[in-house]
Amino acid sequence: MLVIVSDLHLGDGTTADSISASAFRLFARRLTETARFASVRKDGKYRPIENLDVLLMGDVLDPLHSTRWLDTTPGDSNYIRPWSDPSNPHYAPKLLEVTRAILDENQEAMDILRRLASGEKIQLAPATRDGKPDFQTAEQIPLKVRIHYMVGNHDWYYHLKGEAFDRIRLEMIQRMGLSNPASPFPYEADESPLLQELFERHKVFARHGDMYDKFNFDKEKGRDHGTVGDAFTMDVCNRFPVEVQKRYGDLLPSGIIDSLRKIANIRPVLAAPLWISGQIRHYAGEHPLEDELKQVWDEIADEFLQMDFVREADKAFRFDVVDAMELIVKISGRASFSTINDVVIWVRKKMWGGKHSFANYALKEPFYLNGKAQHIVYGHTHHYEVVPLGMTFAASNPESQVYFNAGTWHSYYDLAIQNPREQKFVPYQALTYLTFYTPEEHDGRRFETWSGAYA
Repeated sequence: MLVIVSDLHLGDGTTADSISASAFRLFARRLTETARFASVRKDGKYRPIENLDVLLMGDVLDPLHSTRWLDTTPGDSNYIRPWSDPSNPHYAPKLLEVTRAILDENQEAMDILRRLASGEKIQLAPATRDGKPDFQTAEQIPLKVRIHYMVGNHDWYYHLKGEAFDRIRLEMIQRMGLSNPASPFPYEADESPLLQELFERHKVFARHGDMYDKFNFDKEKGRDHGTVGDAFTMDVCNRFPVEVQKRYGDLLPSGIIDSLRKIANIRPVLAAPLWISGQIRHYAGEHPLEDELKQVWDEIADEFLQMDFVREADKAFRFDVVDAMELIVKISGRASFSTINDVVIWVRKKMWGGKHSFANYALKEPFYLNGKAQHIVYGHTHHYEVVPLGMTFAASNPESQVYFNAGTWHSYYDLAIQNPREQKFVPYQALTYLTFYTPEEHDGRRFETWSGAYA
């Protein structure tokens, strides 16, 4: 039995809130229930399962959404950012500081994961001689959960090599109950023999999916490098409310600073200007400080676009990610947020076509094409999906092939598709997980999905 979750985006509390620990308590209860069902085998008899694996498929801890990186500024001797050279002596200590803060902020959730891993949370009834669960006996069989961590685009730092990073991973292993070794957490399945075996046994192929997002993955440099998406998140989205608080905090209407910090929950991230202008309209109306707030945005946006890291990412003679960023953020100081809004909408259509789904990329996966995987799983988009892909007919035994997106465990605000210029964002919390069974588990069932949302 293999359970996959993705995109928890657990933060340190300096930007938007993480999903509450109640989600982890619910998850533990449902894992217990699902393990009992999985113990009813294909022959109809009950035999307690011996293995339950949970894959955390990237963007689980979220060091990128921490303002602790902003303690230093360009020119400081100890200046560091997530995209800095990992060999910089200040890099690993800062990552450790942020990682510890995330683990502390989400301590109750981490305790639940650790107790799942130790066998304290899931207890299965033993089987009677005739293959039924024995609910009358006080004896219970503890089921230890193996928890595996893969990285995505917000936690790729845990893929970096080196003793300093091994120590950070070891702390995560101990506090989260992970089954990973302290060596770099895998980005691809072929980096982990254990994951390869799990995927083969469950006929699954899974990856985070960020490699199909040019804003958050650089195909030329690979996963051990930052992107302009990282820089935009840190030095524009994270920094904006910090600067506003610093300059005008005592003069602004109550609630607007906390609202601006929710930029971390905006989907898509390039819609941040729409969120900002919408919040100003909501809290301040025609507040005289709107021009000043726009000036703050212009200043930090211009500094962002002049960063060496961003300029180096620019590619001449074609419309690329940096050019999109420039259209969005480097607007004349005379332009209003509403002007930026119109550009955001156009760029979203130009760069991404307004689509959420990565299902078409699954059709090109080698494990789909050779028929070895029935289930292709991505995360990253936060958009839960189950999409039929095709059929295989190996040995005259037809099997369906299906694409899944694991969605998210996250609070976020999604830009409404109706009249986006009206700056309407729909808030809700989402929790999704996917379960895959081996052929002998759960009466021969192959998969189940569960997705919930509440507001």
